[in-house]
Amino acid sequence: MKRLLLIVVFISCTPIFGQSHLSGEDKTEKTIQDIGDVLQIALPAGAALSTIIFKDKEGLWQLTKSYATTLALTYGLKYAINKPRPEGATDGHAFPSGHTSSAFSGASFIQRRYGWKYGAPAYALAGFVAYSRLEGYNDRHDMWDVLGGIVVGVGSTYIFTTPQQRDHYELSFKGGDDTYLLGLTYKF
Repeated sequence: MKRLLLIVVFISCTPIFGQSHLSGEDKTEKTIQDIGDVLQIALPAGAALSTIIFKDKEGLWQLTKSYATTLALTYGLKYAINKPRPEGATDGHAFPSGHTSSAFSGASFIQRRYGWKYGAPAYALAGFVAYSRLEGYNDRHDMWDVLGGIVVGVGSTYIFTTPQQRDHYELSFKGGDDTYLLGLTYKF
C-alpha cells in the first residue's frame, strides 16, 4: 500500500512542470486541480488493486457494483439537476462533483472492506480531491457540489460493500472436571 501511495504522489506531481505560462497563484491552483484530477482516478484504481493484492474476488465484485452505482448516480443527478458551475461555465452539471464522488467511492471502499488502517490515508487523499474542486483553477464547484459527491460516493459504497472477514469460523475446545465443550462459531 505504501508503494501505491508513492506512485500516486509521483504521478500527481508530474503536471506541475508544464505550467510556465501561468502566474504564481494560478500555478498553485492549477497544480491543486491537476493533483485532484489524478487522485480521482487513482483512488478507485487503488481500491481495485487492493482486491487483487488481497486476492479478494468478492471485494472486487462489491467494488464493481458500488463504483458503477456511484457513476450512474453522479451523472444521473448532474443531468437531472443541471446546476450551473460557480465560475459561470455554461456546461452546468456541477452537482454533484464527479471527481469527489469517484475519489470518495474508492476511499470508502478501502476503509469499509479493509479497515481504517488503509482507509484513513485513502480518505485523506479523497479529502484533497474535494479541496481541489473548491480551490483549484477556475473554482469548478461549491461546497454543496462537493458534499453531494461525498454522499453519493460513500453512500454507494456502503450499500454494496461489507467488511472482509479473513476467518469465517472459529473452533474452540474447553475441558475440565470430566466435562468437555466443543464450540463452533461461524461469521456470515
